[in-house]
Amino acid sequence: MTEVLAAPGTDAGAVPPPGADETGAPQVEVMGVRHHGPGSARAVVAALDRLRPDVILVEGPADADPLAALGDHPGLVPPVALLAYETGSPSVAAFWPFAVFSPEWQALVWAAAHDVPVRFCDLPTSAVLGGPGPDTAEAETPLGDETSQEPAPSEIPAPSEVPSAPEGADLSETSAAGVRRDPIAALAAAAGYTDPERWWDDVVEARRDAPTPFPVLTEAMAELRAAAAPLPDDEQQREDRREAFMRQTLRATLKGGARRVAVVCGAWHAPALDGKLPPAATDVRTLRGLPRRATSVTWVPWTSSRLARASGYGAGITSPGWYHHLFVSDDDVVARWLVKVARVLREQDLPVSSAHVIEAVRLADALASMRGRPVAGLEEVTEATRAVLCDGDDTLLGLVTGRLVVGEILGEVPDSVPTVPLAADLRTVSRRLRLPQEALERTVELDLRKPNDLARSRLLHRLTLLGVGWGTPAASRTRSTGTFRETWSVQWRPELSVSLVEASLWGTTILAAATARAVDTAVHGTLPQITALVEQCLLADLPDALAPLLDQLDVRAAHDEDILHLAGALPPLVRAERYTDVRGTDTAGLARVADALLVRLCAMLPAAVTNLDDDAARDLRTALDAVHEAVVLRDVDGAGRALWLRSLLVVADRSEGPHPVSGVLGGRATRLLRDVGHLTPAESAVRLGRSLSVGTPAPTKAAWIEGFFDGGGLLLVNDPELLGLLDAWITDLTEDAFVDVLPLLRRTFGTFAAPERRAVGDAARRRTGSTPAVPTTFRALDLDEAQVGPAIATVALILGAP
Repeated sequence: MTEVLAAPGTDAGAVPPPGADETGAPQVEVMGVRHHGPGSARAVVAALDRLRPDVILVEGPADADPLAALGDHPGLVPPVALLAYETGSPSVAAFWPFAVFSPEWQALVWAAAHDVPVRFCDLPTSAVLGGPGPDTAEAETPLGDETSQEPAPSEIPAPSEVPSAPEGADLSETSAAGVRRDPIAALAAAAGYTDPERWWDDVVEARRDAPTPFPVLTEAMAELRAAAAPLPDDEQQREDRREAFMRQTLRATLKGGARRVAVVCGAWHAPALDGKLPPAATDVRTLRGLPRRATSVTWVPWTSSRLARASGYGAGITSPGWYHHLFVSDDDVVARWLVKVARVLREQDLPVSSAHVIEAVRLADALASMRGRPVAGLEEVTEATRAVLCDGDDTLLGLVTGRLVVGEILGEVPDSVPTVPLAADLRTVSRRLRLPQEALERTVELDLRKPNDLARSRLLHRLTLLGVGWGTPAASRTRSTGTFRETWSVQWRPELSVSLVEASLWGTTILAAATARAVDTAVHGTLPQITALVEQCLLADLPDALAPLLDQLDVRAAHDEDILHLAGALPPLVRAERYTDVRGTDTAGLARVADALLVRLCAMLPAAVTNLDDDAARDLRTALDAVHEAVVLRDVDGAGRALWLRSLLVVADRSEGPHPVSGVLGGRATRLLRDVGHLTPAESAVRLGRSLSVGTPAPTKAAWIEGFFDGGGLLLVNDPELLGLLDAWITDLTEDAFVDVLPLLRRTFGTFAAPERRAVGDAARRRTGSTPAVPTTFRALDLDEAQVGPAIATVALILGAP
């Protein structure tokens, strides 16, 4: 096949004079291409320069014709994609991507530069989106739909034109199923190649001065179509309709007076459009009953990495960066590429010299010669890069692959392109804030004391509310923990264009849409969801949404009987009220709602802690910790603090009685009261002594200890009385009781940091040989030490203590 494609019969000199064939009929040249192929793109340009057509037909959605005229617009920079979406349901969408090395794109550019009419000739988007199948599609495959790649989990593919082979079917390259699955592999096998991509590179992509390969490719595809396995009925209907529509478009073009027509389409479809066309009546019947949907079409930016096969895009290529280099480099392709590789490695402070590059070029050329290839391809260049420039380090080679072989270029779309108002507003705002939409992920540190950074933060928070995930909060690279700093990881992805279209139903500007979306979410949200939404609205500076949200919060708080919901709602409100001063946000309404939530929470707490098992008590304990921290920070000396501490005291006092609370909650309430000084160390020691008294089951004691000591190992180090009580209780445990409580104790002490555990162990070791902890308990109980002292001294003498 290599020799066939270079045969003189395909030379341009054999083509009849422009305008008509030998019989005087209009001349139609069908250029069967591989999508995103630089060799195909060069061949298309060469063929158009020779043919000088009156009209160019390009495979693509027919209702996108008005956008085709923008091919030479300086603001439309590939990679870009046609985005079509259903007008009433933007989530139903499809993309048609174009790179600078896509043959279809070069046809559009050539037509615009030579003032030649250009039309898309495939099914309109109304039919593509109206048909059966998934909601979001990427509507191309490598060689005119003859190959399909598996999509990434996050993407929904277009309805495949390549059927799944039945189980046990012969999938060899030359079998009927294998030809349908991968026509390139079938051609490569016929030419004696084991690697289809290498064959295609050798005969098409890497050849620069050879005649245009379209006649031979069309002939080859005709043979393959005849030998391919039949399609299932629904897939065959879709393929028949596409080709019927293309033929109808070609007929209409010729009927309109065109004498020279160039058709740029996937090579698989070329035989259906080449030569004498079948009767039009057959195609009319085929197109009868096409599904319809109201759609809108526009240009959107695309990324080079999304052209890669690894991204899951059906028409993907493994190396868009390499293909771009092949297309834009006129000579010394390998040397120029390896110079780029050296530049990437030098940016990583690696010692790569000119001698390294020269040696790598020689190695790549030698490998190509040994393998019988006309020029070095990506495989040879990669091996030379690994061996010479990367010293065999696959990590460095992965860096080169990511930066160059795949690349990360984001296309540009001019403001004149029709789009939804929300996308236009985002474009304007992001430019004003100097926050460019870039394909590379980068970290942005924001200082909220600066007006521009504050505006950036508000924009990213508003987009998050709208479901447009341009930025995600990230860990700061600085040591600062002030509330005036925010860190974001920002990356623009093509699918965010669809998210913007979906969000446009909420408003025409980012501010208005985010406000409307927040209010609508609050109407249907739960209490914790509304509380979190209030915090988001403050961060996004949505003053018009705050009042409706607070009203909804009042209603939910008044009717919600789940104490965990109430406890989870209060801390975000307090945070929002306390830490939004740097944003200049009005938080006056938050205080009223926070006060009401606290009163209701305190009223519900005594009943809510009754008859809880230890697992449920642990969940509530975590919520109470958060509420306690919020109340103490917000209300240092006020009535709200006093009300909360009284409620905690009720919980702490109910460790005994007919309706005792779980030891986890009783111990935690005691600990929280001790931390704020509402209970003295002596009083907390008395409560610990009571909880460890005889008659209380060992697991109940361990639960109380868990609640009291969890997260506070230093308390035992700094309070010998508590350590003594705990030590005495553990020492007195029977073997069976110790086995019962050991898992609980281990869970408690396991929460301590390693230095805390070490300090507790040192404190316990220092107690060896000292006076037992019992006397400190007597002092805590206000007993007369003079009366009990002799008895204790006698016991100590018996035990052998000093």
